[in-house]
Amino acid sequence: MKVLVVGGGGREHAICWKLAQSPRVTELYCAPGNGGISQVARCVPIKATDVEAMVRWARENAMDFVVVAPDDPLALGMVDAMEAAGIRAFGPRANAAVIEASKAFSKELMRNYHIPTARYETFTDLSAALAYVRRQGTPIVVKADGLALGKGVVVAATVEEAEAALREMMEDRKFGDSGARVVIEECMTGPEVTVLAFCDGEHLVPMLSSQDHKRAYDGNRGPNTGGMGAFCPSPNYTPEIAAACMERIFLPTVRAMNAEGRPFKGVIYFGLMLTGEGPKVVEYNARFGDPETQPILSMLDTDLMDIFQACVDGTLDQLHIQWKPGAACCIVLASGGYPVNYHSGYPISGLEEAEKLATVFHAGTKLDGDGRVLTAGGRVLGVTAVGANLEEAVEKAYAACRPISFQDMHLRTDIGRV
Repeated sequence: MKVLVVGGGGREHAICWKLAQSPRVTELYCAPGNGGISQVARCVPIKATDVEAMVRWARENAMDFVVVAPDDPLALGMVDAMEAAGIRAFGPRANAAVIEASKAFSKELMRNYHIPTARYETFTDLSAALAYVRRQGTPIVVKADGLALGKGVVVAATVEEAEAALREMMEDRKFGDSGARVVIEECMTGPEVTVLAFCDGEHLVPMLSSQDHKRAYDGNRGPNTGGMGAFCPSPNYTPEIAAACMERIFLPTVRAMNAEGRPFKGVIYFGLMLTGEGPKVVEYNARFGDPETQPILSMLDTDLMDIFQACVDGTLDQLHIQWKPGAACCIVLASGGYPVNYHSGYPISGLEEAEKLATVFHAGTKLDGDGRVLTAGGRVLGVTAVGANLEEAVEKAYAACRPISFQDMHLRTDIGRV
């Protein structure tokens, strides 16, 4: 099969790396790809959000299957466009991807179908939103309604912090139109766990649970990022909690989307808070998470292409998905200053030595004219190791980080330990 993966980050590198192991995949392409992805797939210089150009290229080059990985092209309807062109594609159609593209939609879905989540209100008027925050007090959570690269959420400890977040989103349009509408919700407490699940529109199969680290600095301090590291499985996610999530959250979500005329095929990301009242949904995403995908796919023992095809065909219930024993950990190496201001274009050394110890997934890299790998983003690499247990996976991942160096390199030193 000739397969095209859409995207160019660490998640897409992990997907390409896993697909390259499938005997079904004879030719693998990625658009736009990055410096690391070019080692396992042929990179095509098309922006992930250019739906028309992507469909045209896939049709002209006779792709058998397209994997649409990032949130933006899913929300823009790339899967719909591929299907209209007669190309099989993995990922939700636009009317189902709205579960991530609009937080207001997802909160209303949960309210209407009694799926446990935080209490909330939605606002399009800044003064009304400010008044609500002052009435409710803090801590409180402010979310931009639309897509914001995983950075449109502020957990405000003070009223002043919440007010500043609202003004940035609604008045200054920090996230463009994504912040024209906001969701303000109660601040839940408890361990956070992520569960990604394959879905074929009717059947749902959860992957290994995981935990990511969103804050930029050790001790969960600093601004929210797209993720500074992740590990799986989560020790907090017990079989009892898994059963409760399946009964009260996972299957009800699939049924709710079907009842709304929005059948979901692809990967649903369940961001969960394990509260004293039981597990509740923090957020949904309509695709693989990043950097959770890197450790999760490192533990997958089933052909990923088989799973993708089963999701598209509606035959997921006929597939037995298996996982390796043990645990996996991904450490993100970022550009200094990320997620605010940072510089790129610096050469990266030590990759060959690191790759003897772990798998190094490229997130923000590019190749120069001499074939050197340069930094090209905020999150640069995701160093991922598998171990017999979480402690061993963490140690191996950090050991593989030590040889790597580039100017202003930044990493957290407590991934998997907090």
